[in-house]
Amino acid sequence: MRVFAVADSDSYLKWAAGLVAGAPGDWKLELAVVRTPIAPSESQIAAAVSGTRFHDVPTLGARALRKAAERFRPDVILVSCTGPVVDALVSEILAGLKPRPVFVTGLPGISVPATEKAWIYRSGCDLFILHSGREVREFGEIAQRLGGGGQVALARLPYLDLTGHPSAGETRDRVVFATQAKVPVRRDDRESVLLALKALAEARPDLRVVVKLRARDDERQTHNEKHHYERLWNTMAAEGRVPAGLLSFEAGPMHEHLARAHGFVTVSSTAALEAIAQGVPLLVLSDFGVSAEMINLVFEGSGSLGTLDDLAKADFRTPTPEWCAANYFHEAAHNDWALRTLALVEAARAGTLTPSSSLLDGPQHAAARRRARLRIEVPPKVLRYGYRAKKKIRKLLK
Repeated sequence: MRVFAVADSDSYLKWAAGLVAGAPGDWKLELAVVRTPIAPSESQIAAAVSGTRFHDVPTLGARALRKAAERFRPDVILVSCTGPVVDALVSEILAGLKPRPVFVTGLPGISVPATEKAWIYRSGCDLFILHSGREVREFGEIAQRLGGGGQVALARLPYLDLTGHPSAGETRDRVVFATQAKVPVRRDDRESVLLALKALAEARPDLRVVVKLRARDDERQTHNEKHHYERLWNTMAAEGRVPAGLLSFEAGPMHEHLARAHGFVTVSSTAALEAIAQGVPLLVLSDFGVSAEMINLVFEGSGSLGTLDDLAKADFRTPTPEWCAANYFHEAAHNDWALRTLALVEAARAGTLTPSSSLLDGPQHAAARRRARLRIEVPPKVLRYGYRAKKKIRKLLK
């Protein structure tokens, strides 16, 4: 079995590397990043693949990606990308490969509640991987209502099985705050989080308070982050509102930070599940709401929700066993993604695999696909900088 995995951002790369690294040992694997404006930096790539079997991961443009797939002749292509890029890769850039590969896709973290948009963009794939029974049920209902797409499968989130190991002499003496690019949106809400972390650091000098960044201020992420926490802290320090060196702002693999964590906190991050997997008490902040918009609805009833006041007092929690069993910590016997993938490959080799019906087929979606393909083919620096380059892009998009 030959599996070619393609990712377009740091979070999707981390998911792809972890998922295929946990595949059966006789599967032959290749992993690449497709060049887009949100492609991860070298340091982000290294952090994303830490703890897996991958080391040197190339970043390829559309043509080079197609050629790499033609050379490798994969049985399976794991398209681990944001929705529009998944659609462009499957419908155009990687379409028509011989032999016909099975297209597998998925979402790299918590996907509750399920959304129609996520299904529609990935409806050209043969298999859609999810990570809890609830997610499978919710996306199954969307699939039945909208049609299109292929099968839905269950897998354990791959990085829940990664564990860090403290160095000799180190203890669990830090609190790790995992940032989230999308929420909270408001600047003053983010400042309130930093002020609660400041209060914790001052009340508990025995604990090192670390703000774990997904990206430095000059790096890209899957989602844009308008108010970057490190930039906000530096501004607050310059205004005299906080001591400059009180908090640490660090990148790197999450599992290594958790190996030394006394407690973990987030507004909404899949890293909360990693903390649970490593036995680290946690807080999921509810001050800004518990809703689909805050991407923390799944934590209702977990026993992990708390407030900024709880954070300032280092009042961390342990989720209930019942919630864990129902959400992401199901028994391994329930995972069926590998078996479903094998069955699809056998059907493809026999010539009996029915093509998935993309809900984006048709002339009304042609312009959107051209824009998505352009994002893949044009180097990020061309999209980011220069009046002439931007003028040329606008002309191409007309």
